[in-house]
Amino acid sequence: EVQLVESGGGLVQAGGSLRLSCAVSGFIFDDYVIAWFRQAPGKEREGVACISRSDGSTAYADSVKGRVTISSDNAKAMVYLQMNSLKVEDTAVYYCAAEIGPHYDLGPSFMDNYHDMDYWGKGTLVTVSS
Repeated sequence: EVQLVESGGGLVQAGGSLRLSCAVSGFIFDDYVIAWFRQAPGKEREGVACISRSDGSTAYADSVKGRVTISSDNAKAMVYLQMNSLKVEDTAVYYCAAEIGPHYDLGPSFMDNYHDMDYWGKGTLVTVSS
């Protein structure tokens, strides 16, 4: 059974940092993309960052570029989202999601339609206070 489990959310002051983790299990596929999405109250779910297992390429939403880094440890089956210089507007539930299949040279447009993702975690709440 495929499972994605997020952890690392919490309350942080503006300007602070958090590292989110996504534990990936049950995959029998060699090629997939892991993406982080977020959803703030009353807003649409939006892509944050993604990473391809096929070639290691990454992509970021403009709203987080320069403040966020996505990385993976394939040996541990973990994907991380390091978030720095957090802003109040980063407050949201953050979801880890996977799309199966080979993807190369990822661009931010990969995250345009979250309905394309095949598997989802349950999310972890990030609250940034002013």
